[in-house]
Amino acid sequence: MLFTKTPGWLDWYAGPSKPRFKLPPGSVDAHCHVFGPGREFPFAPERKYTPCDASKEQLFALRDHLGFARNVIVQATCHGADNSALLDALQHADNRARGVVTLKRSVTDRQLTDLHAAGVRGVRFNFVRRLVDFTPRDELMEIAARIAPLGWHVVIYFEAVDLPELWDFFTALPTTVVVDHMGRPDVRLPVDGPQFELFIQFMREYPNVWSKVSCPERLSVSGPPALNGERNAYRDVVPFARRIVETFPDRVLWGTDWPHPNLKDHMPDDGLLVDFIPHIATTAELQRKLLVDNPALLYWAEGK
Repeated sequence: MLFTKTPGWLDWYAGPSKPRFKLPPGSVDAHCHVFGPGREFPFAPERKYTPCDASKEQLFALRDHLGFARNVIVQATCHGADNSALLDALQHADNRARGVVTLKRSVTDRQLTDLHAAGVRGVRFNFVRRLVDFTPRDELMEIAARIAPLGWHVVIYFEAVDLPELWDFFTALPTTVVVDHMGRPDVRLPVDGPQFELFIQFMREYPNVWSKVSCPERLSVSGPPALNGERNAYRDVVPFARRIVETFPDRVLWGTDWPHPNLKDHMPDDGLLVDFIPHIATTAELQRKLLVDNPALLYWAEGK
């Protein structure tokens, strides 16, 4: 089947630079996606956007170019609850990838067992209105209760302004909860202001809550550097991500978000994104926890 990309949305950057920051051995890109290829894995009829193709082979090539050892592949909203493209990538990853899927309440126990054997370790709940139609919360809670015995976690994607409304639901989830992209804070606001303080309170009061300190390219107002060789991009996001890393060093993850869906303004250089890491995790110990120890515990620990 042929698909036409949504007008105005950018293709991923095919010529990423080599990072100057040398990743610790065993580092994990803990948030990335595969799109299609649409001819082989059709996009969902109910999708809100149509992306360009981004295959498993291209993802694995980027992994090796940047210096990562492993990936965590997250189901993209453009594929809905059809996890076929993700599962195909896991099958060909030689145990170097784990997956986070989207499920419906109709999933059977046998399907859950098969997904676990394939390398799935989490399910994603998306609350960003422009990307998905909301699934009823009772259905999501039912799914969370069914995956808890498998040791899986729930990944939640939401925007900071919606945290008060979603607080009671999030804090009732019976699993580890991993927040995508720091809950998308408004980085124009103070890092010690009430909006971000609420997110810090969320993590402080609920030790089952983790956060990905990823996607500065989505959050930044200052944007990437000019073409002058500067490697300190997205500096307005640094105080927010650094605060989370330093406050909760054992509950943070990092990922490229390749192939960067839904971007219209600029497409990031993934090498530059890797060079963002030492600005938010400023010591070798923090870098090892963020990139190696924490994802290994959540995705590859014995029994996981």
